[in-house]
Amino acid sequence: MEKRTTSFYVLAAFFGLFVLFLYGPTITIGILSFQGPQGGLTFPMNGVSLHWFRDLFQEQAVGDIWGAFRRSLALGLMVMVSTVVISVMAGLAFRKRFKGSGVLFYLAITSLVIPSILISLGVGLIFNQLGFKIHWATSGFGSQLTWTLPFGLLIMFAVFNRFDRSYEEAARDQGATAWQTIRHVVLPIIAPSLIGVALFGFTLSYDEFARTLLTSGSYNTLPLEIFGMTTNVTTPVIYALGTLTTLFSLLIIGAFLLAAWIMGKRRARAGSDAGQGV
Repeated sequence: MEKRTTSFYVLAAFFGLFVLFLYGPTITIGILSFQGPQGGLTFPMNGVSLHWFRDLFQEQAVGDIWGAFRRSLALGLMVMVSTVVISVMAGLAFRKRFKGSGVLFYLAITSLVIPSILISLGVGLIFNQLGFKIHWATSGFGSQLTWTLPFGLLIMFAVFNRFDRSYEEAARDQGATAWQTIRHVVLPIIAPSLIGVALFGFTLSYDEFARTLLTSGSYNTLPLEIFGMTTNVTTPVIYALGTLTTLFSLLIIGAFLLAAWIMGKRRARAGSDAGQGV
């Protein structure tokens, strides 16, 4: 019993250190963002205020913070929608074996093991060779899909491997077409998983740095803008930006989780109503 208790405390201490290592830098940045007007980039703090948050909304001498934020937001939404649509289509297609399906699957997920900077370099070179303009909405969009799509595909493959096809058979027995079956039967059932794929797509795109580094063109996304600020901004305004972007990310995650919870409650209520009707 004593040995088991000791093991528990050792594991608890290890987990505590892991959590501290994981979130310590973010917490530190959050604290330092509340420095007073005369505060610097390090401890000890020189007063406590919201000065640097207010300063963040003023015109900055360098960079385009809010323009970069709008670009990252737009790019994240584009990648999210594309990831969800393509992942669902691929999941449906891979339910049946076809010639070359194995090769196609491994080609789709290979980009996960290729260094991100090489993906960015390769996409940039291809666009240059073809004479296309390198831009965050074209080359940047394509390079980020190589990062988000494999995750979406793996999730959808797992979902459809467990999917009970009797629901589709029942819909077809009632005269539903293939599209009606997908729209009114398949998609509502897998909706919580679609929310997960959408969350992966948006968050992975929103904070992606390496795959956007050589493919964003003349306009930075937010991660690139923050990286640029680290070389020429010497005030806690950069910490204020980090705090706000972290809160925005948590807000997005919370919104997705809330949507999944509401959807689960509706499904449970619908199942209960159907059971009572029977």
